[in-house]
Amino acid sequence: MARIAFILLCHKNPDAIIRQAEQLTAAGDYIAVHFDASASATDYAAIHAALGANPNVAFAAKRVKCGWGEWSLVQATLYAVEAAVTAFPKATHFYMVSGDCMPIKSASYAHRFLDERDMDFIESFDFFNSNWIKTGFREERLIYRHFFNERTQKRRFYIALEIQQKFKLTRKVPEDLEIMIGSQWWCLRRRTIEEILGFVRNRPDVMRFFRRTWIPDETFFQTLTRHLVPGREIDSRTLTFLMFSDYGMPVTFYNDQYDLLLGQDALFARKISVEAQDLREQLGALYASDQMEFVISNEGRTLFEFLTGRGRVGRRFAPRFWESETTLGRSRELMMIACKKWHVAKRLVAAIGHHTNIPAVAYLFNEEDTELPDLGGIETTLEKRSRHRRALMRMVFNHYDSDRLVICLDTSSLDLMQDFFRDRATVRLLEIECRFDDDYLVGHAKRVGLAGEQTSDATLSRLLPTIRHDMIFERDSIRDAEFPNTTRISETATMDANAHALAQFLSVNLDVAKTLAETPYLFVD
Repeated sequence: MARIAFILLCHKNPDAIIRQAEQLTAAGDYIAVHFDASASATDYAAIHAALGANPNVAFAAKRVKCGWGEWSLVQATLYAVEAAVTAFPKATHFYMVSGDCMPIKSASYAHRFLDERDMDFIESFDFFNSNWIKTGFREERLIYRHFFNERTQKRRFYIALEIQQKFKLTRKVPEDLEIMIGSQWWCLRRRTIEEILGFVRNRPDVMRFFRRTWIPDETFFQTLTRHLVPGREIDSRTLTFLMFSDYGMPVTFYNDQYDLLLGQDALFARKISVEAQDLREQLGALYASDQMEFVISNEGRTLFEFLTGRGRVGRRFAPRFWESETTLGRSRELMMIACKKWHVAKRLVAAIGHHTNIPAVAYLFNEEDTELPDLGGIETTLEKRSRHRRALMRMVFNHYDSDRLVICLDTSSLDLMQDFFRDRATVRLLEIECRFDDDYLVGHAKRVGLAGEQTSDATLSRLLPTIRHDMIFERDSIRDAEFPNTTRISETATMDANAHALAQFLSVNLDVAKTLAETPYLFVD
């Protein structure tokens, strides 16, 4: 059976470290501790006194002063790993954690999970070709030598970098290594760890290279694992659930997020607030429990992005310069149907196609598989369609050889509506107002990935008001825009009222409009 040796790097909160170690070892696992040499000696003494007699706890033989982005973090990890390998010969896996990490599954579940998968779990992406680094240095991390810490010695850091850049003092990456990058929160098998330690002893050239690399904790173990282990034995992901804000800061979890954390496809989570004592106690007790069944909904990241994104309104791709002076055509009429319930708009579009000669296309800017003619490749992706929106619309008009066209848009596509209303063509908007009951909102949340089939009722009950408010916000934003030539049909309006609105929108006679308004099951979910 799997036995885990946790590799803990820490520098504060001795009481929390002691509780964390006691909780993890209570289930029969191990922990090796490296406490930062620059941190409080009193705190370290308290940790050592509390845990020193525990046979499942080991301490790094050497302690180093750690700095963010420095080699010292890798060196501290290696010291803790060496202590764990020596002290715990029965350990089958070595799992990197911090003092802010807590289990979100039981030890029994974690052991079974690892037993069933003979893999190393470590993010390991190509350093140069992946998009793992979002901002800041890329190749500069490797090709220049870094002697100073950018955070504590910023002036020296950049002076040293500028001198190397000016005199082209670059260095080569070790020829037999393909540099990889990923999260430092990994779980590696014992034989992988032993091979890494052997490599460290036998390759001083590689050690010299990484000692002067910037942020090596994101490249050292990731590169060596990929170099030493067959790719089929590497699962390039972390078993620690973590999220980052738009500003690159880790998201912190609190007492009311217990159910959310348990539903994620991971064994641990980072980072748990020090103040969330109830959550820490719950998760510690969970690890020592016999619970083996967990409902995995895995909606955490999507849900966070949705909830935090509500304040970012009006963002859009800037129009390309060749689009800014183009038009759909002065003589053309573009009729947009805005509706959140896509099936309702699609039924109306089908009826328009059947009872009129006006060509209509459903959600071409919102739905990837919308049926479109071959337009030379511009139609192949949503990103291309949106970026070249006016060029796309001109081609659709040309394809149907018509000066009139109906399209459907999601109510979230306010930027598209605004753009088309600025065009020289005649543009009209029909808003379809629908009711949104809880069953529909649950289905919508599942369709867009905000919830899964196994998402708990408690999570849904907190989520539904936000989704409903979001839909109301989109509706109000369209109305606040005060677009000209706007009409509305409603699920609650009379058939005659809807028919008059459709007649005005499509410029058709009232009999045709009444037929459209009477479309069978138009508003049925």
